[in-house]
Amino acid sequence: MYADTESIRKILTQSGDTWAVVGLSNNQSRAAYGVAAVLQRYGKRVVPVHPKAEPVHGEQGYASLADIPFPVDVVDVFVNSELAGAVADEATAIGAKAVWFQLGVIDEQAYDRTRAAGLDMVMDRCPAIEIPLLD
Repeated sequence: MYADTESIRKILTQSGDTWAVVGLSNNQSRAAYGVAAVLQRYGKRVVPVHPKAEPVHGEQGYASLADIPFPVDVVDVFVNSELAGAVADEATAIGAKAVWFQLGVIDEQAYDRTRAAGLDMVMDRCPAIEIPLLD
């Protein structure tokens, strides 16, 4: 219900190529690091969003979504479910077209709010798993 095939395809192919990855740092043992690399291989611009604001995969990092000085198409969320709703609300506030909650990130109220605000959203799925399936 929170990850229908149509929404997955739309976000990955039509929503745009600038992806803010919230929770992405240079910690190579974290899933966000590997997923961001896969997104880059598929032509996405990956913008790291992490309190450290460090560059990752050759892209400047930012401490928050609001700090990014250019439009973001998709916000990919790698934070705990308790924090994810606030990130989804911030994604709506910055004008993102879509929000993607990673595997294990679930907030049904945030899903409903985000969809009601007109954004596409997928929850509890991984774009690095889904994007190769589109080929």
